[in-house]
Amino acid sequence: MSRIGKQPVGIPDGVTVTVQGAEVSAKGPKGELSITLAGPVSAAVEDGHVVVSRSEETRDGRSFHGLARSLIANMVEGVSAGFSKKLEIQGVGFRAAVQGQMLTMTLGFSKPVEYPVPDDVKIEVEGGTLITVSGVDKQQVGDSAARIRSFFKAEPYKGKGIRYVGEHVKRKVGKTVA
Repeated sequence: MSRIGKQPVGIPDGVTVTVQGAEVSAKGPKGELSITLAGPVSAAVEDGHVVVSRSEETRDGRSFHGLARSLIANMVEGVSAGFSKKLEIQGVGFRAAVQGQMLTMTLGFSKPVEYPVPDDVKIEVEGGTLITVSGVDKQQVGDSAARIRSFFKAEPYKGKGIRYVGEHVKRKVGKTVA
């Protein structure tokens, strides 16, 4: 048995989970998400918990069992509390601003870098240097944060660039003149 897959997913107050065949959907105060289960995995709602089970003991069955449970747990957490990632911009003159559905960042290039905000994600900028990416879907929030960070990753010599809040950038010593 998969140690992750056999754990039931608790359903908090205000969240409803429905299972129709291979389709599992969760609805809560933050929004609505659904997923289609693949392989020999099925889900059922029992006593305020979602229980994931598999019908065959194959390699695919075991691997999909834990995956399906994790995806359902992320759906339930997303529609009840939501997910967020914080990024910080460091560097002289580096800043960001949100204009409509476009995140505009000045990162020392000849033109500002623009990132179109996906529909399911909300981006807020505080003080011009702190970017908060939030949403219901954990994968979408993480992907958006990673794409924003990829425009100018924190470099090891001066430390300037975009990094996650709390991320440690290993600094290197520059050239020395003899």
